[in-house]
Amino acid sequence: MNPSEQFVEHGMSQQNLKRTSCATVLTLAYQSLGIVYGDLSTSPLYVYKTTFSGKLRLKEDEEEIFGVLSFIFWTFTIIALFKYVFIVMSADDNGEGGTFALYSLLCRHARLSILPNQQATDEKLSAYTTQDSADTWLSANLKLFFEKHPRFQKGLLIFVLLGTCMTIGDGVITPAISVFSAVSGVQVKIKGLHENYVVIISCVILLVLFSIQHHGTHRVAFMFAPVVAAWLLCISGIGVYNIFYWNRQIYRALSPLYMLKFLRATGIEGWMSLGGVVLSITGVEAMYAALGHFSALSIKVAFTCLVYPCLILAYMGEAAFLSKHHHDIQESFYKAIPETVFWPVFIVATLAAIVGSQAVISATFSIVSQCCALNCFPPVKIVHTSSRIYGQIYVPEVNWILMCLCLAVTIGLRDIDMMGHAYGLATTTVMFVTTCLMTLVMVIVWKQGIIKAIICLVLFGSIELLYISASICKVPEGGWIPLVLSFIFMSIMFTWNYGTMKKHEFDVENKVSMSKILSLGPCLGMVRVPGIGVIFSNLASGVPAIFGHFVTNLPAFHQVLVFVCVKSVQVPCVSDNERLVISRIGPKEYRMFCCIVRYGYKDLQQENYNFENKLVSAIIQFVEIEESDPAPTPEEFSMDDGNLNMEHLGVSPHTLSSSCYIEKNFPFSCVLRAKKNDNDHLQETPYKDESMQILKAKESGVTYILGHSYAEAKKSSTILKKFAINVVYAFLSKNCRDPDGFLNVAHTSLLEVGMVYHV
Repeated sequence: MNPSEQFVEHGMSQQNLKRTSCATVLTLAYQSLGIVYGDLSTSPLYVYKTTFSGKLRLKEDEEEIFGVLSFIFWTFTIIALFKYVFIVMSADDNGEGGTFALYSLLCRHARLSILPNQQATDEKLSAYTTQDSADTWLSANLKLFFEKHPRFQKGLLIFVLLGTCMTIGDGVITPAISVFSAVSGVQVKIKGLHENYVVIISCVILLVLFSIQHHGTHRVAFMFAPVVAAWLLCISGIGVYNIFYWNRQIYRALSPLYMLKFLRATGIEGWMSLGGVVLSITGVEAMYAALGHFSALSIKVAFTCLVYPCLILAYMGEAAFLSKHHHDIQESFYKAIPETVFWPVFIVATLAAIVGSQAVISATFSIVSQCCALNCFPPVKIVHTSSRIYGQIYVPEVNWILMCLCLAVTIGLRDIDMMGHAYGLATTTVMFVTTCLMTLVMVIVWKQGIIKAIICLVLFGSIELLYISASICKVPEGGWIPLVLSFIFMSIMFTWNYGTMKKHEFDVENKVSMSKILSLGPCLGMVRVPGIGVIFSNLASGVPAIFGHFVTNLPAFHQVLVFVCVKSVQVPCVSDNERLVISRIGPKEYRMFCCIVRYGYKDLQQENYNFENKLVSAIIQFVEIEESDPAPTPEEFSMDDGNLNMEHLGVSPHTLSSSCYIEKNFPFSCVLRAKKNDNDHLQETPYKDESMQILKAKESGVTYILGHSYAEAKKSSTILKKFAINVVYAFLSKNCRDPDGFLNVAHTSLLEVGMVYHV
């Protein structure tokens, strides 16, 4: 039942439904101020100071100030408004944004999958939506190019990881520069205050900020949204005051001619100063990455109606003040505040800086969650903090790592200009990655023509490359920080992805034929013991090598065997009725089944119910459906990925869908209720013999068998590969979450089996 049907059923009219939807959009737009726009709205604290650093301080006349304002206005309008709000945010993946959301769209449409265990049945998921329109010659050729050249697929993955790591780097630099620049404003009034006190106060504020993250985005949003709203109204009001009081001709700077005059007058120094101008749009990528926390419409409403006009007025007002006070360029923001309202604005500025850090922290959580689901980051604990808004999450390990790195940057640099140089390089790199991916999405997903794609790439890409070139010149002056952080995170991500893929290849190549194992039974003295054995496997089909290793050393296994594969698919969410896929392995007398547990990259990979009951219910339902329809159709056989030995194993898979109904207390009932469609009447059918045997096996107990495969590099491998596999990947494997953690498996029922494989 869709939401409108639910409201109508409860006596609400369509008109009231529209009002409710409008109220929801406005509520989310209000909340987004504190989560999405905090970073973007605090940019005026340091943009002009960072831009007029270095040799440009010697050229602080009115023409240069007008030129910088012109650059800020057009950069803000073209990149933030046109590119992100009007174009990029339309490329959401079922409501999810960020670099990996774009990449996921491309993977589904161009077969660029980076996930193992992908099956044809995954494409039938309700969230696995693709465009029905026919391919253009350009999109068809691009798809064919990637299929023929796997190296370019890996290159695209590395390119995506670069943008992702730069976004995580933003999560380190943003809190440092926002809080430090706000707190340093107190030195305008207290001249003798030592810099060490500013650093200490900043660190205390950062500690508090990261400590409250576990309360969740929803609660934090309602605390922070009023602060950002008050901040935007304050800086826009001060901007209007400065425009009318100091220079009413400042509107002339909105002409793009002043950008040319600025570059002509300042030359190389003016070009290098553009690394400061780009700080005016540093929060727009976080705005897109945090799209999963709110709806796209609510974010667009908040930006166009409040954020954009307020920030433009603030930049214009500060430029109007600077045009008459050239010597105050290094303290321009606080100097431009009227004396009577300085301290109230200072307090709001400090609070807004704290809020500004929240946007990129939330975006980092979303990015890490997507990376984990797509096998590009070790599995970590992910906590969903809101029962109403599914995308709001908290990642404890990432939160504390960000806090430590952020404190290190604050204490180590103590310079807003150096932080700004680092910030600018990270931001522009992420923007350029988004532009390139967006161009591919326009061609492959949206089926747009080559002219529109080239216009998008040239218009936005040329601007971003201009700012990247200016920021690269600042690498010795702080720009090295995001490069080092990105290299570290990128090495971790690529190593994890490489090791995971090699492990999957090993499992596929060493799958065990069940008939071969059973044929060895008399020699090994193999017996079947009462109970259900649940074996976690990395394979979506077939018998994993870890099971062969297990029965060879301990020639006994349970009366009922279930191979469980927990896997991710390249969709944001998988509905509960599409979560499990059950199939049979071998003849019925073997009583062996395969259960695939599917999650999207936005799903919480943790079952709140008793997984044992859910699993047994699904298997019994599968058995009863198989009894009524013993001959699987060719379409059902297509669920197999082609790696299974059908001649030996004879798989008969079924997908649990909404056409099946499971009674609430089904595991302990002796009645199966099933219906083919919603119009059929429920029919009660007694359990067959196999169903009763499964229930009796459950009463005997359930044992979970988890395989620990330890990777080792071959002796002939290079030193770099040995270090990556034997040290880095081994460390990450020992400290990441196992599948039993996702499914709430009790440790008293867990049996671990170790095995070494060489890559």
